[in-house]
Amino acid sequence: MSIVLTDFARPRLFPRVPRGNTIQDCSAEQFEAHLNAHPPLKMLDGYAPFCKLFVYENWTSTRCLTVPITEANRHQLRSGYEARNREELPVLVRWFEGVESPRANYLVVILYSAEQLAKEGSPIAADWGIVGCIYTAEPEEVPMAPITMMRNALGVEEGGSGVPLDREAYQHAVAFWESNANWRP
Repeated sequence: MSIVLTDFARPRLFPRVPRGNTIQDCSAEQFEAHLNAHPPLKMLDGYAPFCKLFVYENWTSTRCLTVPITEANRHQLRSGYEARNREELPVLVRWFEGVESPRANYLVVILYSAEQLAKEGSPIAADWGIVGCIYTAEPEEVPMAPITMMRNALGVEEGGSGVPLDREAYQHAVAFWESNANWRP
């Protein structure tokens, strides 16, 4: 089985100007090589048959992606409309400023099958393509953001995967994201 970093994930996980809330202590090439050389601690099913999550112990100093919202930090929440790339419509997102999370214990790598990536117009020369990575304290998936679920339901032409909205999964995600937020340095 082979894994490659997709053009979609590369700038998000390894931006040209490094940020404190992305993968630390290795290059994109070193990250890809590590995943291909080491088996995951465990594999989880993703939100669709073409999506898998590989859980690795964090071998870097990468920090958790999310921080619980408390009365002490609520005033540091920010929001704005953003698109993940030039082709996508901007959506409302929120994040913390001035809050730093602890070091992540696990990296949960989000993989799409080569077949799905070809369907989305992003063919790869491998079995699996990295589309994202969750940095977390527990060896489990953090629920997909509700807006990402909606984007996926809109279809490939709007930057999604074409998977219909799962109401129960959506409600679960809302419960998590009402009390947690991403952070930015």
